[in-house]
Amino acid sequence: MLLVTGLSGAGKTTALQVLEDLGWEAIDNFPVRLLKRLVAKPDRQQGMLAIGFDSRTRGFVPAEIIDLVKDLAQRDDLAISTLFIDCNGGELERRYNETRRRHPMAQERPLQEGIKAERELLDPLRRWADMIVDTSELSSNQLQQHIRDLFGDTGAQPMTLTVSSFGFARGMPPLADLVFDMRFLDNPHWVPGLRELTGMDAPVGEHIEKDAGFKPAFEQIHDLLLTLLPLYEAQGKSYVHVAFGCTGGRHRSVFTAERMAESLRESGFSPTVRHRNLGSRATDEIEGQKR
Repeated sequence: MLLVTGLSGAGKTTALQVLEDLGWEAIDNFPVRLLKRLVAKPDRQQGMLAIGFDSRTRGFVPAEIIDLVKDLAQRDDLAISTLFIDCNGGELERRYNETRRRHPMAQERPLQEGIKAERELLDPLRRWADMIVDTSELSSNQLQQHIRDLFGDTGAQPMTLTVSSFGFARGMPPLADLVFDMRFLDNPHWVPGLRELTGMDAPVGEHIEKDAGFKPAFEQIHDLLLTLLPLYEAQGKSYVHVAFGCTGGRHRSVFTAERMAESLRESGFSPTVRHRNLGSRATDEIEGQKR
């Protein structure tokens, strides 16, 4: 169990969201007085649990919380740590002024006084916490990465990679992160004997590979993906969708997506391949004029 607390606006919610992505069960603003009841039965404790609480939480009395946790820490079946998210007053003022949110302890007093009062209230928890993360100089992305560095080996899931094909004539994929247009390649639709085939068929693949533009473009896209995908993963992106498009979504995009997925597997990735328009009917109206 990880108890997560800290100053309002310092980043507690962001930390809990990252922990949830890493496989923790996360509960925010939990009434701490109910903590014993939550962990009353040892057989219910499966996996990792992150509990978020702060000055807004009902029954928030730091000294009582510390005594409660010290008591729970005596149990052999329960491992408890505490993470305190801190931030300097000037940065907290900037954040609250930027978001125009009201500080929970500045309802009828200036913001600076509310921050000061909360800091004094939380000081016993800060001094007692096992870990302190100061977010004064951290962006939201940097805080997320820091939490992943601290807890990422306790259940992090690998990034889910999807490689797909689609036809521009039937609309763009709405959730693609990276889209590559393969319409610069010669269209097999206009080649006798290839129209009714798809990019899954060898004759279509052979035709596409003969195009002088295919190899250099494919290699450059592949190199780009090998650069970008680890960076996306390092930023904690859970899902990445790489889409290849052609006019009808049956030939050039399908072949390229299959070839790229194969190359990415050889590079250590595990992409899922989807072909949105593979089963669509081949028509001249969709493909447009022959060039």
